[in-house]
Amino acid sequence: MLLAVAGLVHPIRLTAMTAGHWAGLHIALLPVFPLLVLGLLVPLWGRPRRDAEGALTVLAWAGCLCYAAYYLGLDAVAGISAGTVAAHGSTHGVVGRLFAAGDELGRVGVYGLAVASLATCAVLGRRHGVRVLPGAVVLLGACWSFLDSHIFWPRGVFTMLGFAVAFALLTVATSRPGTERLTNP
Repeated sequence: MLLAVAGLVHPIRLTAMTAGHWAGLHIALLPVFPLLVLGLLVPLWGRPRRDAEGALTVLAWAGCLCYAAYYLGLDAVAGISAGTVAAHGSTHGVVGRLFAAGDELGRVGVYGLAVASLATCAVLGRRHGVRVLPGAVVLLGACWSFLDSHIFWPRGVFTMLGFAVAFALLTVATSRPGTERLTNP
């Protein structure tokens, strides 16, 4: 939700006038962007088993790490660096190259997030059955939208809200024991 709120105040365009706000917002968001994966890590908490679920759990963790590393790269390059350069009057060539490099980093990060999301949903599906499907569909839709929306208004804000809704749906779906855990009284 914090990322959705940040999207409401994120400048739509980087100009010399918005550069300070642009860079400052991205500095403030550095510790926030990686927290997005908590919705994937918390349901998989604990030592992975030595089976398919364990392998999927490790894959989810690796995807979360990929997202955190590469999406922070986007934030540093296209957010902080581009904002700093634009504040000093360069808004075309150098900033464009920083945006291009940042976009590539962000794309890799979101692909990592999508892999982590798929792996997490597969584990949760194995544990809790089809009731995780609504959350999984919303989560994967948010990942797809995140590829090119960042947190920009309006689509990026709705994308961040989509992640929040997906995590809420998955939490509700997994709050009851799965069928594998039911026992006869």
